[in-house]
Amino acid sequence: MKKAVILFNLGGPDKLESVEPFLFNLFNDPAIINIPSIFRCPLAKFISKKRAPIAKNIYKEIGNKSPILELTQNQAKSLENNLLKKGNYKCFIVMRCWHPRASNVIKKVREYNPEEIILLPLYPQYSTSTSGSSINEWCDLCKKENYNVKTKTICCYPTENNFIASHISLINKTLKVIEDNNFKLIFSAHGLPMSKIKKGDPYQWQVEETVKKIMSNLENKNLNYVISYQSRVGPLKWIGPPTDEVIIKYSKEKKGIVIVPIAFVSEHSETLVELDIEYKKLAEKNGCSFYKRVAALGTEENFIKGLAELVLKQETRGNFISSSMCPNKYVKCPCLEL
Repeated sequence: MKKAVILFNLGGPDKLESVEPFLFNLFNDPAIINIPSIFRCPLAKFISKKRAPIAKNIYKEIGNKSPILELTQNQAKSLENNLLKKGNYKCFIVMRCWHPRASNVIKKVREYNPEEIILLPLYPQYSTSTSGSSINEWCDLCKKENYNVKTKTICCYPTENNFIASHISLINKTLKVIEDNNFKLIFSAHGLPMSKIKKGDPYQWQVEETVKKIMSNLENKNLNYVISYQSRVGPLKWIGPPTDEVIIKYSKEKKGIVIVPIAFVSEHSETLVELDIEYKKLAEKNGCSFYKRVAALGTEENFIKGLAELVLKQETRGNFISSSMCPNKYVKCPCLEL
């Protein structure tokens, strides 16, 4: 039985000329700016044009492009090799805001002609802005193209055992080389407007559940840690505390900073530039004793094993698979919409 696994990620510009159209696609997504398209489209054009010069400078720091496609391809290859031991699986990549787009990938999936499709967002913690947007785009496209194949969706896996083990392995690898125990362990996730959480988005709760499970399974349970949120844009109130403010606070106390990208599973501008360059400078300027950043999960063995187990798992609720049951107030979790 042939099965297709669709890996969803955000994508990133493949050259400097792609930065502005990439940003346009991002801000023209109704899951990001939820206003009628007649207003959203010109607003997205305005924002992308305004932000493009700043974003281009960011990508200039990492070779004039995002590495996310190549890194996602590596993850897809590792996952496919793992799954082929269990059956006839093929992995496809769909990027939400740059290539390969869903409209092109669906043609390749049709050619492959699977009997089942498994949707797998590379966002461990569910948000309507990330996983939700990609899942909806794919499902809408299938309806539009009258493509009906049995489909199951892995909506979230914030507490999946192998995912947690993967983080612990990489955190321990970093902590082993640290001799000074006076440090703050900062779990940094991408931020989200507070208004989305108030409307029932489970993202922040799921991030906290991830960290809670990591801390309860780490050998050293006495580590001093905090959860923070990075990459804030625009005038809206965002969830916090902001990562930059947390870094300044503990750097001024002359602590070391050990930072963990808790919601990113591959390296891209938010880790390679924001965390590695901008926040490191900020920490050193404010007197931190040292600054270390734990690697993103990438193709770490436990992480890939966990993704494979999720793909092989039977649906837990309706057509959905999840590693955690969200409280009922998080109505935007697709598992609760059944």
